[in-house]
Amino acid sequence: KLPLTVEEILNFGESNRELFIKSSTYSIIPITVTEMGLTISWIFSSDPKSISFSVVYQESEDTPLDQCKVLIPMTRCNSHKETIKGQVKVRNSGIYTLIFDNTFSRFISKRVFYHLAVERPVIYDGSDFP
Repeated sequence: KLPLTVEEILNFGESNRELFIKSSTYSIIPITVTEMGLTISWIFSSDPKSISFSVVYQESEDTPLDQCKVLIPMTRCNSHKETIKGQVKVRNSGIYTLIFDNTFSRFISKRVFYHLAVERPVIYDGSDFP
């Protein structure tokens, strides 16, 4: 479990991070968001072989996991062959959790190289209009 805030992601810079996920386990990256309208994006690859990926939304830490809203269902990704990119728009404050799942692999541990970014919406206020 690697909890992050929006501010920490904004300070990521361009560098990639690495997760080591043992066989038959999974890793989660919960991102606590208090601002609406943000876009959380990710890029990842895995080595060796594929990894499963999912995104879930939790209103608060007290919300039971079975009541979390699945934003992106668990999907097996060929992220060892191609880079996987995606994003989710923040509609409510709460915890957006990225799940990297290696439970299907009985013997092979994986490394996941990932980069996260957060974009604030551009709000046009007309100030540059003559």
